[in-house]
Amino acid sequence: MLGRVNHVAIAVPDLVSATESYRTTLGATVTEPQALPEHGVTVVFVTLPNTKIELLEPLGDTSPIAAFLAKNPSGGVHHICYEVEDILAARDTLKASGARVLGDGEPKIGAHGKPVLFLHPKDFQGTLVELEQV
Repeated sequence: MLGRVNHVAIAVPDLVSATESYRTTLGATVTEPQALPEHGVTVVFVTLPNTKIELLEPLGDTSPIAAFLAKNPSGGVHHICYEVEDILAARDTLKASGARVLGDGEPKIGAHGKPVLFLHPKDFQGTLVELEQV
């Protein structure tokens, strides 16, 4: 079911500073910021030869990332995203095996313009998992 790792997401308290750190200190190529109101975040992607790093900052006080940063003020790894060929088939298989899909269970459009779902971290060793259809 799982394909390659699409990205690892890191929640940051200051997206401008984090972007500059990756761009200047690490010499990485970083995309322009993209606001995703439906997800409550602003993101940039650090492009790597084999995957991406997503830096995300809360977009408003009700963002789930704001709650994460309240517990982790310096930021930290927030989730890992795996690619799947058919997100609805993956969802149905996971639900049948007892995994919990967050939200209403219907895919939303993610930062790459593709359908995404999130899976409950308690079902995956404390790791929030995102699935993205490719």
